[in-house]
Amino acid sequence: MLAAGSVAGAAVAGALLVPTPASASAGSVHLHKIYYNSPGVDRRTNASLNAEYVQISNTTGKSASLKGWTLTDASKHKYTFTTYTLGAHKTVTIHTGKGSNTAANRYQGRSAYVWNNDKDTATLRSSRGTKIDTCSYNSTRVAYKMC
Repeated sequence: MLAAGSVAGAAVAGALLVPTPASASAGSVHLHKIYYNSPGVDRRTNASLNAEYVQISNTTGKSASLKGWTLTDASKHKYTFTTYTLGAHKTVTIHTGKGSNTAANRYQGRSAYVWNNDKDTATLRSSRGTKIDTCSYNSTRVAYKMC
């Protein structure tokens, strides 16, 4: 009897761990990639600063307004989205340096690097301050982290 109860309990627990088709296909807005160590020597050129970036993906079937959303690192450097909508199944790249904002590329306008070359944490929050996603890395062996 105890064995039957354990098997039933394990079956129920296992069923809870399997994602349902509805939740698996629903998608999310989330951190996708952090390119934290731009190629070459760090000389703070705008090209080098812009080779340091974070990508945010929208894997949902609907556009998402990111107005007021923030992207921060562990040292509290903050980028705040102004009026911006991320299209369904689209990715936006947030570069550290200066440039002209487009639907696919946004620029923080900084003249210094944000993302540490060894370890850091990116945090994406909604306009209400709700934590949407985080992505951490702790390596100098590679230049980027897929989140």
